[in-house]
Amino acid sequence: MLVLSCMVFCTTAGVSAASELVDRIVAVVNDDIILLSELEKKIKPYHERLRSMGYSQEQELQMLVELRKDMLDNLIDERITDQQVDRLGISVSQEEIDKALQRVKEIRSLTGEQLREAISRQGLTMEEYRKQLQEQLLRSKLLDYEIKSKIVVTESDIKQYYETHLEEFGGEKKYHLRTIIMRVPSFADEEEKSRVRKKMEEVYNQLEKGADFAEMARRYSESSLAAEGGDLGLFKMEEIAPRFREALKEKSAGSYTSVLDTEQGYQIFFIENIVESPAKALKEVSAEIQNRLYQEQVNEKFSAWLEDLRKNSHIKVIQ
Repeated sequence: MLVLSCMVFCTTAGVSAASELVDRIVAVVNDDIILLSELEKKIKPYHERLRSMGYSQEQELQMLVELRKDMLDNLIDERITDQQVDRLGISVSQEEIDKALQRVKEIRSLTGEQLREAISRQGLTMEEYRKQLQEQLLRSKLLDYEIKSKIVVTESDIKQYYETHLEEFGGEKKYHLRTIIMRVPSFADEEEKSRVRKKMEEVYNQLEKGADFAEMARRYSESSLAAEGGDLGLFKMEEIAPRFREALKEKSAGSYTSVLDTEQGYQIFFIENIVESPAKALKEVSAEIQNRLYQEQVNEKFSAWLEDLRKNSHIKVIQ
């Protein structure tokens, strides 16, 4: 579906006084106009959400300027695509709108009454909401006609993508880590540091004698994870900090590092387990890759198509 929307929450200064504004033209798009009231209506839903986010008045004003520009661009894009719909004679039946309305109810698990209440909370009547659905369906059909029907993703494309993204589809290895930490105060002198390290080395010696790492973490670790036996969870090697990676990379499951001097204090890491997942074969990810390539082409061709429409249109923005 063709979506022309803004992803930034924002507001208008003085929305509460909108009824006092005299409506005027803010843009001309070929033979159509865009009114200030249309622009204000687009922006209004973001008003309360932004105000509750605690921005300063200056920040709010700057966001408003950016939002106003983005929203006006969106309205212009909608207008020129709607004009293209008219030129091509694309239409939508009431039955298609009814089906779209039913899909909305099913997706959101709403009854008819609940949907009407949700629409009302948006400040829309059912007639206005059906009009919005009609516009979305028309634009979707236009996108199908102008863009999607002309896109072909071949088996060769899929295979090439797979071969150039083997790191994504290849086997994955994750390390289940635990740690014991003994903190060193930032103001500690050498004598204090030496005392903490000696205590950690005593823990290390007990591990060497066969002590259970999780139990030692519960008894001696000064981490918030001590109660869980110092359980850090699963990590891919590249997600681990480089200095720790170096200490762990040659280790096997069930082994632990030496005492490490870190920003957290003195630490010992333990590899409880190494989880390896097999590589995915081409046939397993073929549909996923096809969809990804298809969507990339849709986005790329749509941007180019819309830019051409803009170039061939008479657009005047009125400040």
